[in-house]
Amino acid sequence: MRLKDKSALVTGAGSGIGKSIAEAFAREGACVATADLNLSAAQMVSEQINLAGGRAIHLQMDVADEDQVNAGAEQVVREFGALDLLVSNAGIQIINPIVDFSFADWRKLVAIHLDGAFLTTRAAMRAMISQGRGGTILYMGSVHSHLASPNKSAYVAAKHAIVGLAKAVAKEGAKHGIKSNIICPGFVRTPLVEKQIPEQAQQLGITEEEVVKKVMLGQTVDGEFTSMEDVAATAVFLASFPSSALTGQSIMVSHGWFMH
Repeated sequence: MRLKDKSALVTGAGSGIGKSIAEAFAREGACVATADLNLSAAQMVSEQINLAGGRAIHLQMDVADEDQVNAGAEQVVREFGALDLLVSNAGIQIINPIVDFSFADWRKLVAIHLDGAFLTTRAAMRAMISQGRGGTILYMGSVHSHLASPNKSAYVAAKHAIVGLAKAVAKEGAKHGIKSNIICPGFVRTPLVEKQIPEQAQQLGITEEEVVKKVMLGQTVDGEFTSMEDVAATAVFLASFPSSALTGQSIMVSHGWFMH
């Protein structure tokens, strides 16, 4: 029970990586607020946690909406008495060459990834500072926080920017006992990635099998997808790390795709 007596807010918790992290945190003893744009998905995850003997609440949150984010963080503090852990995970993917990328799509993706990271961070830091007992903020980055792929300009730019935000939070949060780190997975077989396979095949003029083997897994050491369990285990490790020795860091969880 490495997270006993901690309370966590996980965004994008209705499915995929966010769901896995929320469930892992609950198994380690944390009270968890599952936040998602899809309220019924967030509710399903929170109910599963409660049925398994954990403690969870759910809330609808558009992470790019300032009022919704602030209200959600306040609700977590009211329900659990504190906000100790934030996992800024909500995200989308839009694939297009730069020359065909609409400004509306650019702004939509950047709003969810980067504005969402900022707004949830600010709300969490305000709560953590007022509580006076520190906290941990984790961002869901990507190998694309450090590398680029064709047709993903907005995603690559946003994920690179979140590395900078995590470093700034580490510097500003230190005096309040607040740590921040960014988890950078390789390709995880989530619905988001499943959707990309035919899109990439069409964009690149190759088969879906070639997308998986060459584009997604070609640079790994073993040809394996990163699992949601891999990412959730990393999040638990970082959330329970006892000191500020590990802050402002990018943790690569990518089967050796990117090493630094």
